[in-house]
Amino acid sequence: MEKLTVFLIIVLIVTLATSFPTIPAHAGSASRVISVPALGVQGEGLPGVVNYILVQFDRTTAQDGPSVQFNEVNLGGGSLVGEEWKEGVRRAVQAVAQAVGDDGRDWLITIKNRSMTALTDGMSASAAVAVGIMAAYRGDVIGSDVALSGQVMPDGRLDVVGGLPAKIEAAAGAHYRTIVVPRDQMLTPDWMLTTEVASRRRVQLIQVSTLEEAYQAMTGKSR
Repeated sequence: MEKLTVFLIIVLIVTLATSFPTIPAHAGSASRVISVPALGVQGEGLPGVVNYILVQFDRTTAQDGPSVQFNEVNLGGGSLVGEEWKEGVRRAVQAVAQAVGDDGRDWLITIKNRSMTALTDGMSASAAVAVGIMAAYRGDVIGSDVALSGQVMPDGRLDVVGGLPAKIEAAAGAHYRTIVVPRDQMLTPDWMLTTEVASRRRVQLIQVSTLEEAYQAMTGKSR
């Protein structure tokens, strides 16, 4: 399972790097590509899934960013993404720009989502995307056994998501031992079931309130 996941991530990186035309970049700059897991559900009452999102970060000669483009080519297991999903990515970009103190005018961010489903929607992957963008910006590495599910607000706060028990089941099945969740998740109706599933599957839940806290939990680094 782990070897297959690594192989698929390599295929995604190659696909992402070759699916767009050459980008005018600053001298000495280089693309940074980060893979980040995102937890989802296939539908109400259906099993959860682990998607893998590739985030490519470039600095360009243009000064009209931050710009976001979505690679929805089906090659390499890519999927179409809905308008809510795209809006979540745009919020993630805003949150990262605020967190790192950069106006992002020379940023070009390319996103590719690999999913078991043909279409992925909703905003529950937006916090994971934000962590991926920040890791690419800072040159850090995301832990291999930690996943995150949460909505990120433009100001960096994390908001709750649905379907968390099913997402934890899917994450545990993919060998993730730590799941980062919004702190307010404990106020949701399925929180007791969430903790029961986490305990049964021996998954540690880390509750965070902000993007910076989520970033520290996923990378082990703080700024």
